[in-house]
Amino acid sequence: MTAQDLSREQDAPDEIAIPALLRHARTTYGTAMRRALAAAGCDDMPKNGLYVIGGLALETIQVPLSQLIAELRISKQAAGQLVDTLVTRGYLERTVDADDRRKLTITLTKRGRMAASVQAGARRKVDETLIARVGVEHVEHTRATLAALIDIGMKAEAEEASE
Repeated sequence: MTAQDLSREQDAPDEIAIPALLRHARTTYGTAMRRALAAAGCDDMPKNGLYVIGGLALETIQVPLSQLIAELRISKQAAGQLVDTLVTRGYLERTVDADDRRKLTITLTKRGRMAASVQAGARRKVDETLIARVGVEHVEHTRATLAALIDIGMKAEAEEASE
């Protein structure tokens, strides 16, 4: 199903599978963020870089590399390559954890913080457009529904891990 199909079927959203809606919604946000980053001189952001930069911007402390790997659901090798790329391109700084020298922590650089700010601004613009289109109440319900969906997934993973 294409984005045009989704637009044409707005009047019948119950017929569109939720995973398809989520995929296209994620693309809407991702495209807006990538365009804003490119306009700000950050057109070298790697594929999963948006997630890393956005996630680190929410943290008030350094984040262990192992936590990043778990949250991205990618291999240790792929996470290491992504971090290497982000460090090389000036978005992240990697340091040895002060409490455990076996661990590496990553933090945003000045360029990384700027990219995070640009990315957040682009997200806010999409949010504002969405609110203007469907209203605050619908957006709040959508957030609550997605949070419940995430909770379902996390509980299922925890149950699998305990078996």
